[in-house]
Amino acid sequence: MTLGGIAGLIAAIAFAVLVVFICLNLSKLSKIMEDIQKTVQHVNSTIDVVTKDVDNLSIEVEGLLNKANTLVDDVNGKLGKTDPLFTAIGDLGVTVSDLNESTKDMASNLVHGVQKKRKNPIDRFVKTAKGFTKTKDYVNPTEVADSTTEDSAALTQLQKELESLAKNSPSKTAGEITIK
Repeated sequence: MTLGGIAGLIAAIAFAVLVVFICLNLSKLSKIMEDIQKTVQHVNSTIDVVTKDVDNLSIEVEGLLNKANTLVDDVNGKLGKTDPLFTAIGDLGVTVSDLNESTKDMASNLVHGVQKKRKNPIDRFVKTAKGFTKTKDYVNPTEVADSTTEDSAALTQLQKELESLAKNSPSKTAGEITIK
């Protein structure tokens, strides 16, 4: 074997090793490409399923939004119908307050008018009580003579009670209703 033959043999062996190495790598590359192709197919099928699910969800969400909008419109319409009710209730409160004020003024004017006619309520009571004793005289004169001292003591007691009541001032908030 000559030097040229040995060089050819080395070149042939190197070429054979290179071909084997390339074949092994190509075989691995083909396996990788098959795995990539399977993965891409799986991703595509998953994307199709997700797309269908998203489409179904978007249809359902759209229906729910339409129902919610209808419900909100219905509630707004019904609230609009209750506005006059609350306005009327507010007006009623103002009217009741005005009525209370008028009644208070009327009672005050009535009390002041009565006080102007009869300056002392005790005098009025005494006159009324005297009227009762006069009617007793008509009923039975003997009973009147016996009960005159009792009647005068009772009148004195009532007069004291009326004087103590007349000294007390009425409550300033009695009968008032305040609506805000």
